[in-house]
Amino acid sequence: MPSLFRRKSTDLVDEAVTSVTPEDAAERSRGYTPAKGRETPKRPTAGRRPAGPTRPLTKEEERERRRQLRAEAASEFRREGGPRDRGPERLLARNVVDSRRTVGTWFFGGALIVLIGSNAAMPPLVRLISNVLWGALALGVVIDSVLICRKISKLVRERFPKTGQRMGSLYLYAVMRSITFRRMRAPAPQVKLGDKV
Repeated sequence: MPSLFRRKSTDLVDEAVTSVTPEDAAERSRGYTPAKGRETPKRPTAGRRPAGPTRPLTKEEERERRRQLRAEAASEFRREGGPRDRGPERLLARNVVDSRRTVGTWFFGGALIVLIGSNAAMPPLVRLISNVLWGALALGVVIDSVLICRKISKLVRERFPKTGQRMGSLYLYAVMRSITFRRMRAPAPQVKLGDKV
């Protein structure tokens, strides 16, 4: 028995095919899309957060919210680093630097002492000692950087023989990390001093 409320397929075809006169075609814009005979379905509301009434934040709440967002972003950067810290070769370079004591960590403290000691008001002996200290620090940083770069080069060749990483940029990354205080390094060190890499 045919359904009382079902439409005949010929009715649907007649409804979908409408004659278009040249005047109608001229009036319609280029972006016109003819109707398909049914309404566009609504997006599902499941999984969406209900839009509750929002009240404007006070200045103190807005300041606290900004401070909290900054603190979260800083802790995430300290934990994971930025785009330049990604990749297994960079992780290896970080671990090489973090597993050893470097002369570079003492560089800025020594530079401050040299700056004070090389003042013209200081006695000549103090100025001489500060200049010798400056030369010793610079030489120590250079030697330490060369040793770090050689170790990184050897480990990268062993573990990542088909790497596309430019070694010069990897060396610079490791040297810059080596002259940063350990507590200020980002991402935070994942190995302890003396650990085997």
